[in-house]
Amino acid sequence: MLERFRIKEHMEVTDCKGQHLGTVDEVDDGKIKLTKSDSKDDMHHFLSMDDVEKVDDNRVYMKEGTRLPEGLGTKAVESA
Repeated sequence: MLERFRIKEHMEVTDCKGQHLGTVDEVDDGKIKLTKSDSKDDMHHFLSMDDVEKVDDNRVYMKEGTRLPEGLGTKAVESA
């Protein structure tokens, strides 16, 4: 659980291939809370710390096959 202490507010969260999923709002109780302003549905979404593959610089990479909450994804991707 060492990665938990490296994850900070405003870090980018990506899938295992580096595709943007969201931005960290906070880490609490073993979950990464993503900003709602960065989601398609203007809601906070949560990802489990158990699904973190690695933390590199200012980016959090999720494991391959991580189940993503419905509504997760950026508005910019949706409108493109």
